[in-house]
Amino acid sequence: QVQLVESGGGLVQAGESSRLSCAASISMSSINAMGWYRQAPGKQRELVAEFTTRGSTNYADSVKGRFTISRDNAKNTMYLQMSSLKPEDTAVYYCHLRLNWVDYWGQGTQVTVSS
Repeated sequence: QVQLVESGGGLVQAGESSRLSCAASISMSSINAMGWYRQAPGKQRELVAEFTTRGSTNYADSVKGRFTISRDNAKNTMYLQMSSLKPEDTAVYYCHLRLNWVDYWGQGTQVTVSS
């Protein structure tokens, strides 16, 4: 059973930074397809940043240059460093990974950016 547990987030002021963490119950070293998604109220869940199966990273246009995805395979943890946060970044953030064609999601963590 794969479990993903997010932490971090909370209430931050516009322009500030915050870091999210996603701890996995399995080894991440062999997983290439993993990333962060977010869902704002009344909107569909959208990709924020990801590690692709080709070994590269991909970012939503709205966060390019402000967010950075990283991982520590030794800790089985993935991170999302968010800088220059904007009110429109307010959402529930979810970590995701795909293993053997099955999608796994964390429970989500709320990020609220006040203006």
